[in-house]
Amino acid sequence: MTAEIESLVLEHLRAIRADLADLKREVTGNSIQLSAVGQQLAGLTAAVYASKSDVDDIKRRLDRVERRLELSEAHP
Repeated sequence: MTAEIESLVLEHLRAIRADLADLKREVTGNSIQLSAVGQQLAGLTAAVYASKSDVDDIKRRLDRVERRLELSEAHP
């Protein structure tokens, strides 16, 4: 009976070890994907701020042109 129990315990421990190995691979894969998503988000954020800066520059230039042509609504 003792040998049967030891065999059963070893079988369960092997199954647990295999499940843990599967979980480890899955977590590693998820970590890699999360890192890639973070890098993509950083790239998108940089692109948005660069575009915002360009739009702000265009607005300033347009305001200056409107003032020079006296098209601005600020003039009474």
